[in-house]
Amino acid sequence: MSVPVFRPVGEVEDAVSALLPDLKSALNRLVSIPSIALDGYPTEPLMRAHDAVVELLRDSGITQVEELVIPGKTAPVVLATVPGPPGAPTVLFYTHYDVVPADDVDLWESPPFEPQERDGAIYGRGTADSKANLVGIIGALRVFDAQPPVTVKLVFEGQEEFGSPFDFYPATHPEPFRADAMVIADVGNVRPGAPTLTVALRGSAQVTVSVDTLKADKHSGLYGGAAPDARLALIRALASLHDDAGDVAVEGLRREEWTGTSYTEQEFRDLAEVLEGKALMGTGGLGERIWSGPAITVIGFDAPAVDGPVNAVAGSARAVLNVRVHPAQDAAEAQAEVIRHLQAQRPFGLEVTATAGEVGNGFAAETGGPGFEAAVAALGAAWDATTGEMAGGGSIPLVMALHTGIPEAEKLLFGATDGYANIHGPNERVLIDEMRRATVAKALFLQNYAAKSAAGRSGTSR
Repeated sequence: MSVPVFRPVGEVEDAVSALLPDLKSALNRLVSIPSIALDGYPTEPLMRAHDAVVELLRDSGITQVEELVIPGKTAPVVLATVPGPPGAPTVLFYTHYDVVPADDVDLWESPPFEPQERDGAIYGRGTADSKANLVGIIGALRVFDAQPPVTVKLVFEGQEEFGSPFDFYPATHPEPFRADAMVIADVGNVRPGAPTLTVALRGSAQVTVSVDTLKADKHSGLYGGAAPDARLALIRALASLHDDAGDVAVEGLRREEWTGTSYTEQEFRDLAEVLEGKALMGTGGLGERIWSGPAITVIGFDAPAVDGPVNAVAGSARAVLNVRVHPAQDAAEAQAEVIRHLQAQRPFGLEVTATAGEVGNGFAAETGGPGFEAAVAALGAAWDATTGEMAGGGSIPLVMALHTGIPEAEKLLFGATDGYANIHGPNERVLIDEMRRATVAKALFLQNYAAKSAAGRSGTSR
């Protein structure tokens, strides 16, 4: 097979710029649909978004479109195939068309499901997470008139935000998703204008902690001071999870220095909305604190509300912990270390019980392969800057399912989102220029990967 014709970067940029009005219109159409897959919300908008995605694909000349319905409560997964030249490699693109709710409407400057363009951005729920990525994938294929230089598989999910059977489906049903390289377009750049590949995702584990001391709560005036207070004991046990600097103090949790791109401290303070004068937790670089090291957060704690306190010694207390795990550490192993640590505590001589909840492993990408090199070059050309590497503090369960089912495929995470997009929060937005450049990057990636694959086969045949 000969090396595919390589379209110059400027030609690809011009093609995307010509498509941009249509891409913006498509994004506005999708964002206006409140496609929320959470229980208690109507399913009609979710199905309307599904149908709109299928229509966008067909209008773009993509004819091999089907849907995957998995047993259990899940929205249909849109699957499509766009054939490339004979012998060409296969690239899979993944993203999702569902969104989180926007119940905090009073904090929005414009209605969340009425997309509005201002100051070079489109505002609305789902703009950045992840409908701009979906539109950008279709735009990249339109650059080639739906005749890309590689075979392309599209996987557009409708229930990513709240979990579904599809989170694990590819691990046991790999054939529909088999590809040489996969682009997970559910992420983006560390900041606007800085092309960034996400090369790792932290894992996650849940732990429930409890202390039981009395058959029932007792009056604090009559019994306080001698009756063992379960809530105080639990607080003391939880405090042992971190040292005085705020670093995780549990042995056996993996932590390494982060050497890639990261936020500056001021960027992180701004993004996290840290109050003026308040110290950050932990020591060392920001990257190892939020990406290549562990974090333990108390996400639930049973206690009476401050507005309605009761003068009583607590006879029982519970808390739920979220443990974020180094991308390459087994999440169940890390969970066991946290449980072991907690059960070794004896606050006031009392026993602590810790039980395991759900776990999800992280992901660490292999770098240096033809897909990685093609992506680095494509992102750098699209933004005319050096491509950096970052990690994600959150988990994307489907990435691990794909990695389990098709371990030989390169997994590449990049997209139109940026660190300031405020996904899941009020005034979520995507910068139009970031969406344009991300679309350019996807198109360039396809031809870069085609060229590298063809060159590799040619070299092997010699």
